[in-house]
Amino acid sequence: MLTKKQVELLTFIQSRMARDGVPPSFDEMKEALDLRSKSGIHRLVTALEERGFIRRLPHRARALEIVRLPDSIGGRVPPGTIAGPDAASAFRPEVIEGDRRPPPRNAMPVVSSSVDLPVMGRIAAGVPIEAISEVSHHIAVPGTMISGRTHHYALEVKGDSMIEAGINDGDVVVIREQTTADNGDIVVALVESNEATLKRYRRKGNMIALEAANPAYETRILGEDKVKIQGRLVGLIRSY
Repeated sequence: MLTKKQVELLTFIQSRMARDGVPPSFDEMKEALDLRSKSGIHRLVTALEERGFIRRLPHRARALEIVRLPDSIGGRVPPGTIAGPDAASAFRPEVIEGDRRPPPRNAMPVVSSSVDLPVMGRIAAGVPIEAISEVSHHIAVPGTMISGRTHHYALEVKGDSMIEAGINDGDVVVIREQTTADNGDIVVALVESNEATLKRYRRKGNMIALEAANPAYETRILGEDKVKIQGRLVGLIRSY
């Protein structure tokens, strides 16, 4: 039996993973549940982990995986996947499980498709670097990461300013090209036409905040004319 706050937190984590492909930060959890401190979130996360609903991934900052959900919000899900009403259209890692049983006699072969995306160099998850404009190489990504006919591209992450969003130095992010964003989206932002950075987007009036997911980095507040959105994060390829 889960408490009301535990269910609220699990539902929030699930919805954010469905939307962004990465777990929310502890600050975002605190804000969503209207708690005064992150210590309350730590207690809720620990309780959910002890009850087998989530798993903390080792050696990754604030990285969480949903193991199962209570019947009230969707029931059991395989590790690494996302459940809920948004699951059909959301990014989620593909999980292939072994099976020793022979396939049915008339079964059709299953083909796992992939898509080659251009890697447009490196994106700063830290101090902004020069704008990205050239293809360095291509990388194969699961076709399920790509939605519709919208153009996608990949970037190699440089820096540690997004580690609390589960994005580490050396990871490859899959970006859907678009020029608009919603508050809370992780975006590729072009700053003053010559610097590109990967940050969480917040807009208030005609000002835009580019938030890091690491307390060592300050939030940058810029006028709307100084920031151009070049894409939104839709997938992540972990580098070990």
